Amino acid sequence: MNRKKVFTGSPWEPVVGYCRAIRIGDRIEVAGTTAMKDGEVVGVGDAYEQTRFILETIEKALRELDADLSHVVRTRMFVTDISKWEEIGKAHGEFFREIQPVATMVEVKALIDPRLLVEIEVEAII
Repeated sequence: MNRKKVFTGSPWEPVVGYCRAIRIGDRIEVAGTTAMKDGEVVGVGDAYEQTRFILETIEKALRELDADLSHVVRTRMFVTDISKWEEIGKAHGEFFREIQPVATMVEVKALIDPRLLVEIEVEAII
């Protein structure tokens, strides 16, 4: 099957061997996405701002694969402090309130940079 991929230009993509998102047929998988831009963390200390930035990044990747947020059927949110669930959930709701994909939010010990508070991945079906 034909694979269409989206890359961000991150220096880690070729080293680690991954892409931001991939479409195979009617399925799209978006890799764990954090609030990183040009090597810097966006919204340091602000889980709401990081979540909004992440979802905007995911939305752009979906558009590159001829999809949009309405095609998202699942989100997975990895958070370093579950007590911030309301801030994260508020931002998630701003993007998905009408779409209502299934969603998972779990607390993890750490993300790749200690300033990162949230990482999100999504699945979409067109």
